[in-house]
Amino acid sequence: MKTQGNLRHRILVVDDEPSVCRAIKMLLKFDGHLVESAPGGEVALALFEPGKFDLVITDYSMPDMSGDQLAVRIKQRQPDLRIIMATAFAEELKGSDKLAANIDFILDKPFSQTELREAIRRVLP
Repeated sequence: MKTQGNLRHRILVVDDEPSVCRAIKMLLKFDGHLVESAPGGEVALALFEPGKFDLVITDYSMPDMSGDQLAVRIKQRQPDLRIIMATAFAEELKGSDKLAANIDFILDKPFSQTELREAIRRVLP
């Protein structure tokens, strides 16, 4: 399977909606990426170790911890890790200063596989 620049990336997907999480995971695996998933921020932090992932794709609105709160905590542990926020609230969040420092790209839900690939291409070398 061909991936971004023939690289398989290690990606953590975080979304509290199981069907959304499965769908994103399926799209990423189709492209050959190694994918782990978490149903929320606390589980994601438990899975997270610096250097374990190349990218985190997280939802914004989750009950235990919002995606921007998760991004802050991940960036504290690994400042250079790339984070994509996948959200239905993309337009509202794109101008937000609080996201700028911790989110590398905002992806509007729903998105296509092409849009997901483009988002990954933009944030990973």
